[in-house]
Amino acid sequence: MSIPQSGGGPVTSRDQLAQYLADGCKPKEDWRIGTEHEKFGYCKDTLKPLPYDGPRSIRVMLEGLRDDHGWSPVTEGGHLIGLEKDGANISLEPGGQLELSGAPLETIHETCDEVNTHLREVRDVADRIGAGFIGLGAAPVWTHEDMDLMPKGRYKLMNEYMTKVGTMGRVMMRRTCTVQVNLDFGSEPDMVQKMRVALALQPVATALFANSPFFEGRPNGHKSWRSRVWRDLDAARTGMLPFVFEDGFGFDAWVDYALDVPMYFVYRDGRYIDALGMSFRDFMKGELPALPGEIPTLSDWADHLTTAFPEARMKRFIEMRGADGGPWRRLCALPAFWVGLMYDQTALDAAWDLAKNWDAETRDGLRVAASVDALQAEVNGVKMHEIAREAVAISTAGLKARARTGAGGMVPDETHFLNALHESIETGQVPADELLAHYHGDWDGDLSRIYAEYSY
Repeated sequence: MSIPQSGGGPVTSRDQLAQYLADGCKPKEDWRIGTEHEKFGYCKDTLKPLPYDGPRSIRVMLEGLRDDHGWSPVTEGGHLIGLEKDGANISLEPGGQLELSGAPLETIHETCDEVNTHLREVRDVADRIGAGFIGLGAAPVWTHEDMDLMPKGRYKLMNEYMTKVGTMGRVMMRRTCTVQVNLDFGSEPDMVQKMRVALALQPVATALFANSPFFEGRPNGHKSWRSRVWRDLDAARTGMLPFVFEDGFGFDAWVDYALDVPMYFVYRDGRYIDALGMSFRDFMKGELPALPGEIPTLSDWADHLTTAFPEARMKRFIEMRGADGGPWRRLCALPAFWVGLMYDQTALDAAWDLAKNWDAETRDGLRVAASVDALQAEVNGVKMHEIAREAVAISTAGLKARARTGAGGMVPDETHFLNALHESIETGQVPADELLAHYHGDWDGDLSRIYAEYSY
């Protein structure tokens, strides 16, 4: 989850909201890659999730990273709830999932180095306290009651609100993990094309990275249960956003959408003020019940943008949100996949050609089918395996065209980070298929095996 923003003057006109988004436009040479990934921590002897407090806990993990690896603390209400260093931050998801929000980097080589360093530091601290960390899209065994709610004001508000909308909000908060990449745009037309490709092809990412076939100790009938959870969370702030594909879409249309998303909170003086279900439009008129007579600042707008959860989200950059958390190779493959599609114009045009004739029913159908069947999904004659094969080929060509070298020039480009996806394309199998094969085969239904065999 995003951290609260600060600064920014008062919002006195609607135009400022669109301009805030437009100010994210950057020349191509300044485009960067920001990768985020979440993981579940657990006690090695009990296989139970790490609580926030205690001798083996999330708090002790954060303290170890702070004291031994040079991270600076982030606190809220006297609780250590995050860390910062060199443009990156470590934060806590509601159920204690540990998230690295990486620094804005130029290449996938740098991204993968960042991932390696982070996982090495996490393991150093975890080994000392008898903890482990695993990358999956959903907690395979734990129940809601097994998992502490982290001591963050935002999460307390969300936890209460989630009982009033949808049925899966609290499941999402505590028992799911994702990996995502944040990418830049150069202009409004560039943003429009990238948002359309991002939303249309997000089900391809869901299929390729599907890694959550278990829930509460048994197979759940989906290869990406995490994706299934997001479909029944809160219809006002999730989904595939058909309006993005309509003529006239741009920054102003996103403002209209975001203004219609009910509020969660306003952040003031280190605390979260309950604005659940209230209207940002009323806030702009000085009529917000939570803060009567007060108008928002641009930082309030930035915070509000983080409370919409569609499959691809625009802030001053675009977030790709459709993939399950997973093993190390997939943490590097996800940004490589999207950078290959998005950061070379020929590849971006080819990616749009792949999806531009789909209607809203097909796009949404692919999202649903991807969560159930991954690469075996098929909707209205569109076969996921074939679309994924083409998308990975386009991404490969895009990375070759970027020609960003690594290892001091010894590695000519970033294409090798897609190797895990090429394997899935050739076999038709994604991580969920592998997990299910173990469960029905050598694990003989014993899901405790997943921790030793799939932890970082």
